[in-house]
Amino acid sequence: MSDSTSDSLFSIVARGDEADLRRVAVDLAETAAAHVRARRPEVFGPAGTHADGAVQAKSHATDPVTIVDTETEELIRRLLAEQRPGDPIVGEEGGGSLDDTAADTVHWVVDPIDGTVNFLYGIPGYAVSVAALRGGRPVAGAVVDVERAATYSAGLGLGALRVGADGVVEHLRCTPVDTVSMSLVATGFAYGRQRRTRQAELVAQVLPHVRDIRRFGAGALDLCHVAAGRVDAYYEHGLNVWDWGAGALIAAEAGAQLILPPATAPGIDGDLVVAAAPGIADEFMTLLRRVGATEPIPDR
Repeated sequence: MSDSTSDSLFSIVARGDEADLRRVAVDLAETAAAHVRARRPEVFGPAGTHADGAVQAKSHATDPVTIVDTETEELIRRLLAEQRPGDPIVGEEGGGSLDDTAADTVHWVVDPIDGTVNFLYGIPGYAVSVAALRGGRPVAGAVVDVERAATYSAGLGLGALRVGADGVVEHLRCTPVDTVSMSLVATGFAYGRQRRTRQAELVAQVLPHVRDIRRFGAGALDLCHVAAGRVDAYYEHGLNVWDWGAGALIAAEAGAQLILPPATAPGIDGDLVVAAAPGIADEFMTLLRRVGATEPIPDR
């Protein structure tokens, strides 16, 4: 993938602590996922009802945050402070900064519930994502599919794994697909009308050239699906680092080629994120360039 940033993003030399950081990420994500799993029936009742004050809007009226999002991030922050005191944290709900780029500083990026709309509606397909970054680059991470109790994880140079609810361990590898016309492609849509409109136009142009399109509703899981071979490629505009931090490393360690924005780039800028199986990466990027999908789609 000629304009991929994956080589530079993951070319940081392993420091030897990636296994420990991976262990911490898995522990945090699994503990948080258990909390999310337990809290949903307590907060959300039958027929779509929910407790008073449980849901609020964020950047757009259709962009929800729930009380479970905020309390789950607080739980992760508290546990991280116990296990890794002094490490900076950047969370979707609680904020934080990646400005300290010292080579020895480990930042943690946290999405307490990726796929909050799915969570709100009770649709399986939401996750907890926790990643450790050094120098703005992911070095360890975990994504837990909450409904399926499946944990995806990776450490830089250590490969990518999926551990199912039954304890079965799967070593992840991308599919061997070698032509875009036979590829199953995942994507996602933003909340803002202007960006959504452009994203819909792009899907209409991509669809005739691929096997089919899937929209699952959680970018972290989409990246894990690429790693596990459940889709062949994924692209989306406007993700933040907490959306892609863990999933991008998992996909890369499974052999995917990626395009990613800088970790400090805000999602509002609308930069493109791509993960593709190696056999179609160049051809897929050529298709995205041809339809204009490589250009940012700002949400202004």
